[in-house]
Order: sequence, then C-alpha cells, then structure tokens
Amino acid sequence: MNELKEQRLKKLNELSDLGIRPFGGRFDRRDTAADCHDGYLEGKEVTAAGRLTAIRGHGKTSFCDLRDSSGKIQLYIRKDSIGEEAFAVIKLLDLGDIVGAEGTLFTTHKGEISILVSKLTLLSKALQPLPEKWHGLKDREIRYRKRYLDLIVNEDVRNLFRKRSRIIREIRRFLEERGFLEVETPMMQVIPGGAAARPFETFYTALNSKMYFRIAPELYLKRLLVGGFEKVYELNRNFRNEGLSRKHNPEFTMLEIYEAYGDCRTMMELVEALVTEVAEASDCGLRIEHGENVVDLKRPWRRVKYRDLICEYMKDPDWFSQTPAEMVASAADLELDISDQMLPGEITHEIYEKCIEPGLIQPTFVLDLPAELVPLAKSREDDSSLVDVFELVVNGSELAPGYSELNDPIEQRQRFQAQEDRSDQAGEGGKIDEEFQIGRASCRVRV
Repeated sequence: MNELKEQRLKKLNELSDLGIRPFGGRFDRRDTAADCHDGYLEGKEVTAAGRLTAIRGHGKTSFCDLRDSSGKIQLYIRKDSIGEEAFAVIKLLDLGDIVGAEGTLFTTHKGEISILVSKLTLLSKALQPLPEKWHGLKDREIRYRKRYLDLIVNEDVRNLFRKRSRIIREIRRFLEERGFLEVETPMMQVIPGGAAARPFETFYTALNSKMYFRIAPELYLKRLLVGGFEKVYELNRNFRNEGLSRKHNPEFTMLEIYEAYGDCRTMMELVEALVTEVAEASDCGLRIEHGENVVDLKRPWRRVKYRDLICEYMKDPDWFSQTPAEMVASAADLELDISDQMLPGEITHEIYEKCIEPGLIQPTFVLDLPAELVPLAKSREDDSSLVDVFELVVNGSELAPGYSELNDPIEQRQRFQAQEDRSDQAGEGGKIDEEFQIGRASCRVRV
C-alpha cells in the first residue's frame, strides 16, 4: 500500500512540474452520466465530471470509466483530439482521480454511449488507491468504519442510500397528507426519559450543569399535545449508551408519532397504511426479499395476543397462573438469562424476545403486553395486569411499538415510582420528570 501511494505522489509531482494543478477548483458541469444516456444525441456537446473507476490504454487512445452519483459514462480520449501534451497527462492519472470532461456524444462500434473528449481537466488527484476492482470492498469492518469507500465501490450500497432518502420523503408526505405536524424536540435533556436505556452524558458549561443526550423524544412530544397540537411526529436521532450489534446502534434514527383522541387500534391502522403505502410509493414493493425470507406486506396483517404466543410456545395453557419461581423452573431448559429476581412479565418477555419474536417473519401485531413492561401505556379495562399495547414484528425484528397512552396522573406516578424503586435497587439510579408528571392530559397514542 505504501508503494502504491509513493507512485501516486511521484505522479503528483510530475503533474506539478507540468504546470497542472492536481487539486483544481470550480468546474461548470452541465451534464450527469445519466443525462448523457437518457438525452443521448449523436454529436451533442456535453460537460461531465466524476471519479475515474477504470482506465484502459491502447496506444494513441484511452478509454476511461467516469462515475458520478447518477451512474457511469465512458470517456474516449484520442491523442489527435486533445493534443500530445494533454494526452501525456493521461498516463499520470489513477483510479480514483476526479476529472472534468468536455466533448461530444457518440456510440462506439460495440454500442456503448461514450464521450469523445476534447478537453480533460484534473480536479482532484487521489493519493490513496481504491479497493481492488473486481472483488470490491468485502471486509465488513472496513465497510462500516469507512463508509465512503463502501459507497465508492459498491453500487448496491449507493442504491440503498438513495432508497432510504426516498422512503423518508414518502413518510413525510404520508403524514403531512393526514394532518400531522413535523416538529423538533431537544436533543440535550436535564432528565433523560421516554425509554429504559443508559444515556450518554455531557456537560453544559454555560449552565454549569450535567446534561444527557436524549434516549427518546417521547416526553417532549407529549408536552406538545398538552399545548394543543393534536397530531405531531418527529424523525429524530436518539443516543443510547449500550451494546453495539447489527440490530442495535448507539446512535440511531427513529420515527415517533402522536395523535390525540385515538387509541392503540387507531395507531395500528395508521402504521399498517404507512408501511404499505410508503413501500409502494418508494418502489420497494409489497414483497421484500431479505436473506432466506420473503416478507409479504399485503394487508391485512396478522394480530395475535402476546399471552397466546407464550402459552403456545411453552405448550402450557396455564403458564401465566404460575409463580415466578415456577416460571423460572419451567424455562430452565431454554438456556435464557432468567433469574428469580425478575417479575413475571420480565420472565415471559425474555422468552418472547429470544425464542418467539425471531420466528415472526410476516407482519404481525403482538397485542396486550404485561403492564410492567410499558409504564406509559393505558391498562386494559378487562384486565389491569395488561396494557393496551402492540408490538409490530416484521422479519423477526420489532419494527414499531404503539399503545393507548396512560392519562391518569395518579396511576402514572405510581408506575413511575415503582420503576424508580426498581432502578435504585439495581443500582442504576432514576428520577421522575415532575414537569411531565404534572402536565398529563388527553388520550394519546405512540408508534
């Protein structure tokens, strides 16, 4: 690698000796690679710019692949077209260099649309070699740590970025058409709330105060509903100082939606329509292939009770009538992280998350979770041990939780206090957000 860099540095010096600026400035590009293909007209004058991803020399001619964000166009460079001095510079170019090309469109005898170059301008010399051409960038560690290299050499990854942008645009369109207001809430908070997670800490010098990066925007979004906005959402960045894996990143984007006067079923209908309509509008389709699985998003989606899934998996219709000690004993063969100190809901949720959820491939709303798992949700009227909650699972992963909001401030304080006591016992600490506690009002739902 050092030898290759030395060769490029040598070429850099030779370019400078020829009076060529190896790191140029503005270049008035008028045409993208896609424009050249889509608006092809024999002899049309074009001006394109991009990165060289292939260079092939044949005596007095050279062929180069020029790639920009829209695609690839071939450059055809002849010594008699650009002059001997300019053609000599071609030998000093490398893969990864960024150039500007002026010329006319034509089609080669092999049928490839190309630019017959009349002038080539070096815009930026690449001093580091690109990953090997044919095999691309395969090392997953390098791909994640050096995303720019991944984007340069892997077209599929670039397409994923484009698709993600389109999906976000369609999400905003979907919600705006239904009267939702997009908002922004604080990312630094005095009390991190809205989820059970360890926050990142920072220090605000001007206020001489310790602050936390938010773990969820929930409590601030609810304040907006208290203030009179009845439909709000935020596409937000959250930070959780926890493990790092394929399914969990300490910094991640989340969509959070609130609507007044609805309930859990209101939000199930919304999220089902949101996912299917956005999938179609962004050209993802309703049949999604992922690894060995094919997910069918066609509506309606399955709805099943949480308890029914547990009892079916444990092959015990009386599972929930057991004591915690009996549950621990019954689950001993599953080799899960279960202890006698866990509440019944925590025991069953360990079974659900590790054994049941990964097998739910098709879109499934899992309903009526144990109350201790979701302290901000409203209890079921027919069973106070359960809350009016859904978890949407797709392809073995939770895509969206949602629930009817608890708006009883007395019961809310009791749940907060119980949660704080358990955090203190576990040595994790905890603090009730008193301003949020006082401001509770109206019925709200979350997804």
